[in-house]
Amino acid sequence: TGVKVPTIRYYEQMGLVAAPERSEGNQRRYSRQELERLAFIRHARDLGFAVDDIRSLIELSSHPEQPCGHADRIAEEQ
Repeated sequence: TGVKVPTIRYYEQMGLVAAPERSEGNQRRYSRQELERLAFIRHARDLGFAVDDIRSLIELSSHPEQPCGHADRIAEEQ
């Protein structure tokens, strides 16, 4: 994903990604969905989005029935 381990841990603490399952060797094992989310977060941070805005965008993505107006407002503020 190009995201460093301390950054991933921070995102876990902030609730942006779920804590992953662990292997027998205690390595983190992320699902494809979580890897895609990490990539999204990295791209959003590269574009200058704040963590709170990213959290809002992630919450909106889990409710596709909602209009895009709120996401548009978040993006326009960048």
